[in-house]
Amino acid sequence: MRSNARPFAVLLAALTLTAGLFATGTPASARSDDAQSAGQASDVSLAADTYTWKNVRIDGGGFVPGVVFNRSEKNLAYARTDIGGAYRWDQAGKQWTPLLDWVDWEKWGWTGVVSLASDTVEPDKVYAAVGTYTNSWDPTNGAVLRSSDRGATWQATTLPFKLGGNMPGRGMGERLAVDPNKNSVLYLGAPSGNGLWRSTDSGVTWSEVTAFPNPGNYAQDPSDTSGYASDNQGIVWVTFDERSGSAGSATQDVYVGVADKQNTVYRSTDGGATWSRLEGQPTGYLAHKGVLDSATGYLYLTLSDTGGPYDGGKGRVARYDTKTGAWADVSPVAEADTYYGFSGLSVDRQNPGTLMATAYSSWWPDTQIFRSTDSGATWTKAWDYTSYPNRSNRYTQDISSVPWLSWGANPSPPETTPKLGWMTEALEIDPFDSNRMMYGTGATIYGTENLGNWDSGGQITITPMVKGLEETAVNDLASPPSGASLLSALGDIGGFRHTDLDSVPNLMFTSPNLDSTTSLDFAETSPGTVVRVGNSDAAPHIGFSTDNGVNWFQGSEPSGVSGGGTVAAAADGSGFVWSPEGAGVHYSTGYGTSWTASTGIPAGATVESDREDPKKFYGFKAGTFYVSTDGGATFAAKAASGLPAEGSVRFKALPGSEGDVWLAGGSATGTYGLWHSTDSGATFSRISGVEEADAVGFGKAATGASYQTLFVSAKIGGVRGIFRSTDAGASWTRINDDAHQWGWTGAAITGDPRVFGRVYVSTNGRGIMYGDSADGDGGSTDPGTDPEEPSGDAACLVTYKVTNEWSGGFQADVTVTNTGESAFDRWELSWSFPDGQKVSQMWNATSQQEGAKVTATNVSWNGNVAPGASAGFGFTGTSTGGNGTPTGFAMGGEACSTG
Repeated sequence: MRSNARPFAVLLAALTLTAGLFATGTPASARSDDAQSAGQASDVSLAADTYTWKNVRIDGGGFVPGVVFNRSEKNLAYARTDIGGAYRWDQAGKQWTPLLDWVDWEKWGWTGVVSLASDTVEPDKVYAAVGTYTNSWDPTNGAVLRSSDRGATWQATTLPFKLGGNMPGRGMGERLAVDPNKNSVLYLGAPSGNGLWRSTDSGVTWSEVTAFPNPGNYAQDPSDTSGYASDNQGIVWVTFDERSGSAGSATQDVYVGVADKQNTVYRSTDGGATWSRLEGQPTGYLAHKGVLDSATGYLYLTLSDTGGPYDGGKGRVARYDTKTGAWADVSPVAEADTYYGFSGLSVDRQNPGTLMATAYSSWWPDTQIFRSTDSGATWTKAWDYTSYPNRSNRYTQDISSVPWLSWGANPSPPETTPKLGWMTEALEIDPFDSNRMMYGTGATIYGTENLGNWDSGGQITITPMVKGLEETAVNDLASPPSGASLLSALGDIGGFRHTDLDSVPNLMFTSPNLDSTTSLDFAETSPGTVVRVGNSDAAPHIGFSTDNGVNWFQGSEPSGVSGGGTVAAAADGSGFVWSPEGAGVHYSTGYGTSWTASTGIPAGATVESDREDPKKFYGFKAGTFYVSTDGGATFAAKAASGLPAEGSVRFKALPGSEGDVWLAGGSATGTYGLWHSTDSGATFSRISGVEEADAVGFGKAATGASYQTLFVSAKIGGVRGIFRSTDAGASWTRINDDAHQWGWTGAAITGDPRVFGRVYVSTNGRGIMYGDSADGDGGSTDPGTDPEEPSGDAACLVTYKVTNEWSGGFQADVTVTNTGESAFDRWELSWSFPDGQKVSQMWNATSQQEGAKVTATNVSWNGNVAPGASAGFGFTGTSTGGNGTPTGFAMGGEACSTG
């Protein structure tokens, strides 16, 4: 099974996102942009509600190509993903904290992280090179993000080229490195022939190292016209020999890996002024990693005949003696015995001469991990054959915390379940703890805390170390009125049935196992009936359940089906309409035992069902809406005009109301917005004020409301976000904030029919987010834009919560609830810190501080707070001693209660 991080060309072809994020400067330099942080407030004259956001727990689900430990501070570690952002390790909770949730819709490509670097001189500093694709799929240039508070807030320098966090070769690295002696100096290896780049001001500005002689020449498939596999993978890693410098003086010996099979390693001995190819180096391979053991003076290379992360048929491990210039082949196995390349590589900083490497591209029967305690002279393996096909393992594997990693498989030896992994390009031994090791796979992060047992003849225990890291790409979501809280359609790992949003499910959907589920639906009045469709290497591409997704059985399919497409279930479960890839629209009565071609609707149309009339189905393609009243046998085009003819369009019918349809989508270069029909699509009315919309869903109605709650991923009032309406779109409340944006959220959204205000939001790489309103059921309608004037007595409740702490700093969230009877049209909250804390940066409010006293004032979009509603803001701060919680908060000079 492969990672969810595949090129989503179909998706991106449907999107027309705004390009030209920042000016890119000249080809020889990159400029620093204004601060980009979780704290930039938007300006929108709309009501706002304070939501608590969490991930629906799956734990992992995608490729983790990089794990980085800081070498000067214990327990400080980071992980990078190819489409789902970056994370920092939280040792206390044994979990990961997301760092790039602030990345917005227009900069969605910045959720792809091609490299990370943690500063050993100043551990509070961390850098990320971001950008998802180097070809046309990503409209924005790459950037180097820099943080001085361990990723709590960031600033960005946009580069004059793109970076490829989800491109071929993304497991190589690290491409970004901080000089361990003079930490104002950084290097970045660029793809696409753009060469080697350097910053001398801590990542603020960058310029090309013009003296570097080789920008690389290897591409996975030079004939690929899309630009994806044909991109030059470029400069792939940078390694410093810290012995050749001293504190405050630049390191002189720098090694650089290049995607060139004949010239894969270069060195500078004068701090980057001049460069030369290392003589005697191995040829015919790409050096995926270059790690220097400063205690022994050995530079190690893991080599593969391709760039990975999927491919690789031959590989070697090489050792270079930096003192004598001698090379040695220290591969764990003979070249003739490899059917894989090597990539993951780490040395034990506590035990010189101990190193580990991975056979990253060994898919069958399993990946392999190698370990040497004598500088590569001899090796041992994670597993060996006894008498084929039986295996003897140096490990036990406990996946009880993430049980779906078994994939529900029951393989024949020598395969096992769970596997050690695949795409194992990241492996790191903790530089402070020789017993701890972590490695990334195509689905999770595994690790051990008793690595020493390997050498003593015992077994190490391998467990998932992935809690908090969520990296699924979400295609569809459904929240039925009974049974599971949520059913999901996911890329690469199929999907899940969640009865507890905060617990990892036992298993993904099986029978059939779909590589990616593209669409699912349940019967509105009989929610035990569920159907899902998706992509797989062979039939079947469809599955059915009669017990709300607990158990599944495979269905038949029309001839020619090549992919999932979209599917719809009749309101009572009596029939189904399926629009698969490779074949036209078909319908079935019963559970897909046979299919008949529908007429009157084009192939590739998106299909949905009416949620009240079991015979009524809908379709849409290229600006035309279609309706069937005979269970999908025949469709008729409706005359509704003004609908988007290009771009991605999604629509849904309202539960319990025949003919009530909402349609969202379009293109930035054409028609784009949100439309509503109450006559089964015969006519549509555009919702005014909604400039763009990409997904629409429904949830439980507010108390006293006459219409179910609407949720949209949209642009309203000039602001991109997640919005809610309790009055059929007459007014809107933004319910996310600038700290919670998650890049692209356009695939699916749905409310919960049982919990007012709860919403489930799809992301492309950050999993499923769910939000709950802080004010519960705030009344029949969302606050409008003309609230009552506040009375002189502004009753308030304040909740103050420290959400993250590190050495010398912290992050906190504050919620202000209106407990009075009149709305606020603005607010100003003050408090005093008890321990001399200082606010560094604040978002969703502006701040002033005099001594210990802090005053936070609303921004334009969250000043309007209705009775019972809340507004929230957050900030980062510094602390030199304690970090006590303020005991008194006041608004307008009057004390607020706390809770």
